[in-house]
Amino acid sequence: MTLAALASGCGGAGSDTATTKPPTGNSAGAGSGSGSGSSEVSKADFDTVFKTEERFKQALPDPAAMAGWTPQNAGARIEEEPKPAAECGPGSDWECARIARGDANFEAVGEEAHFDLTAFADTKAAQDACRKEKGWSAEYTKAQVPPVPGVESHAYYRNVGGLNGLNLIMCLGTVIAEVTLEGEGSTLDPATAHSLAQVFVPRIQKAAATS
Repeated sequence: MTLAALASGCGGAGSDTATTKPPTGNSAGAGSGSGSGSSEVSKADFDTVFKTEERFKQALPDPAAMAGWTPQNAGARIEEEPKPAAECGPGSDWECARIARGDANFEAVGEEAHFDLTAFADTKAAQDACRKEKGWSAEYTKAQVPPVPGVESHAYYRNVGGLNGLNLIMCLGTVIAEVTLEGEGSTLDPATAHSLAQVFVPRIQKAAATS
């Protein structure tokens, strides 16, 4: 399913204040991953199940929220027959029990920003997936991305298909949210990843609160 409204610039459930692409510096050195803002964990805790195109449309950043970035594409895929979490053992892929997935992609001066949202049937399945993903990504070099308050997160650098990337993984409620920076013009600046996460997380929370 294609989220045409995202590509055309229609607003969603995100922040009223648009974000301008921050200046990027060559600060992509290795360091400690981002952690949990334990004092505000309840803000990111929700039981809402993301299983409709409209819910993803509200949660994924749109052009209005991404000033300075050019929208590339956006979409959502709802699984017709999702695999039950009980059938996803310890050694399975972390996305095994997903019920839906959405993404929105943007570009600015050769740098690409990818937003991905993977949904699960309940918080337990999402937490299990978070643990698996964290274990899977532990082999990569950690990145110094400040945590978003109330959100369990970690970040790392990874090379895929000849492109270096910075991946920020955030676990909240029934979903796993990912912000990825890559591209030949990207400096993989942790500050940029953190800025984009601060756009993404409030949109997810607002989408979860929508009846």
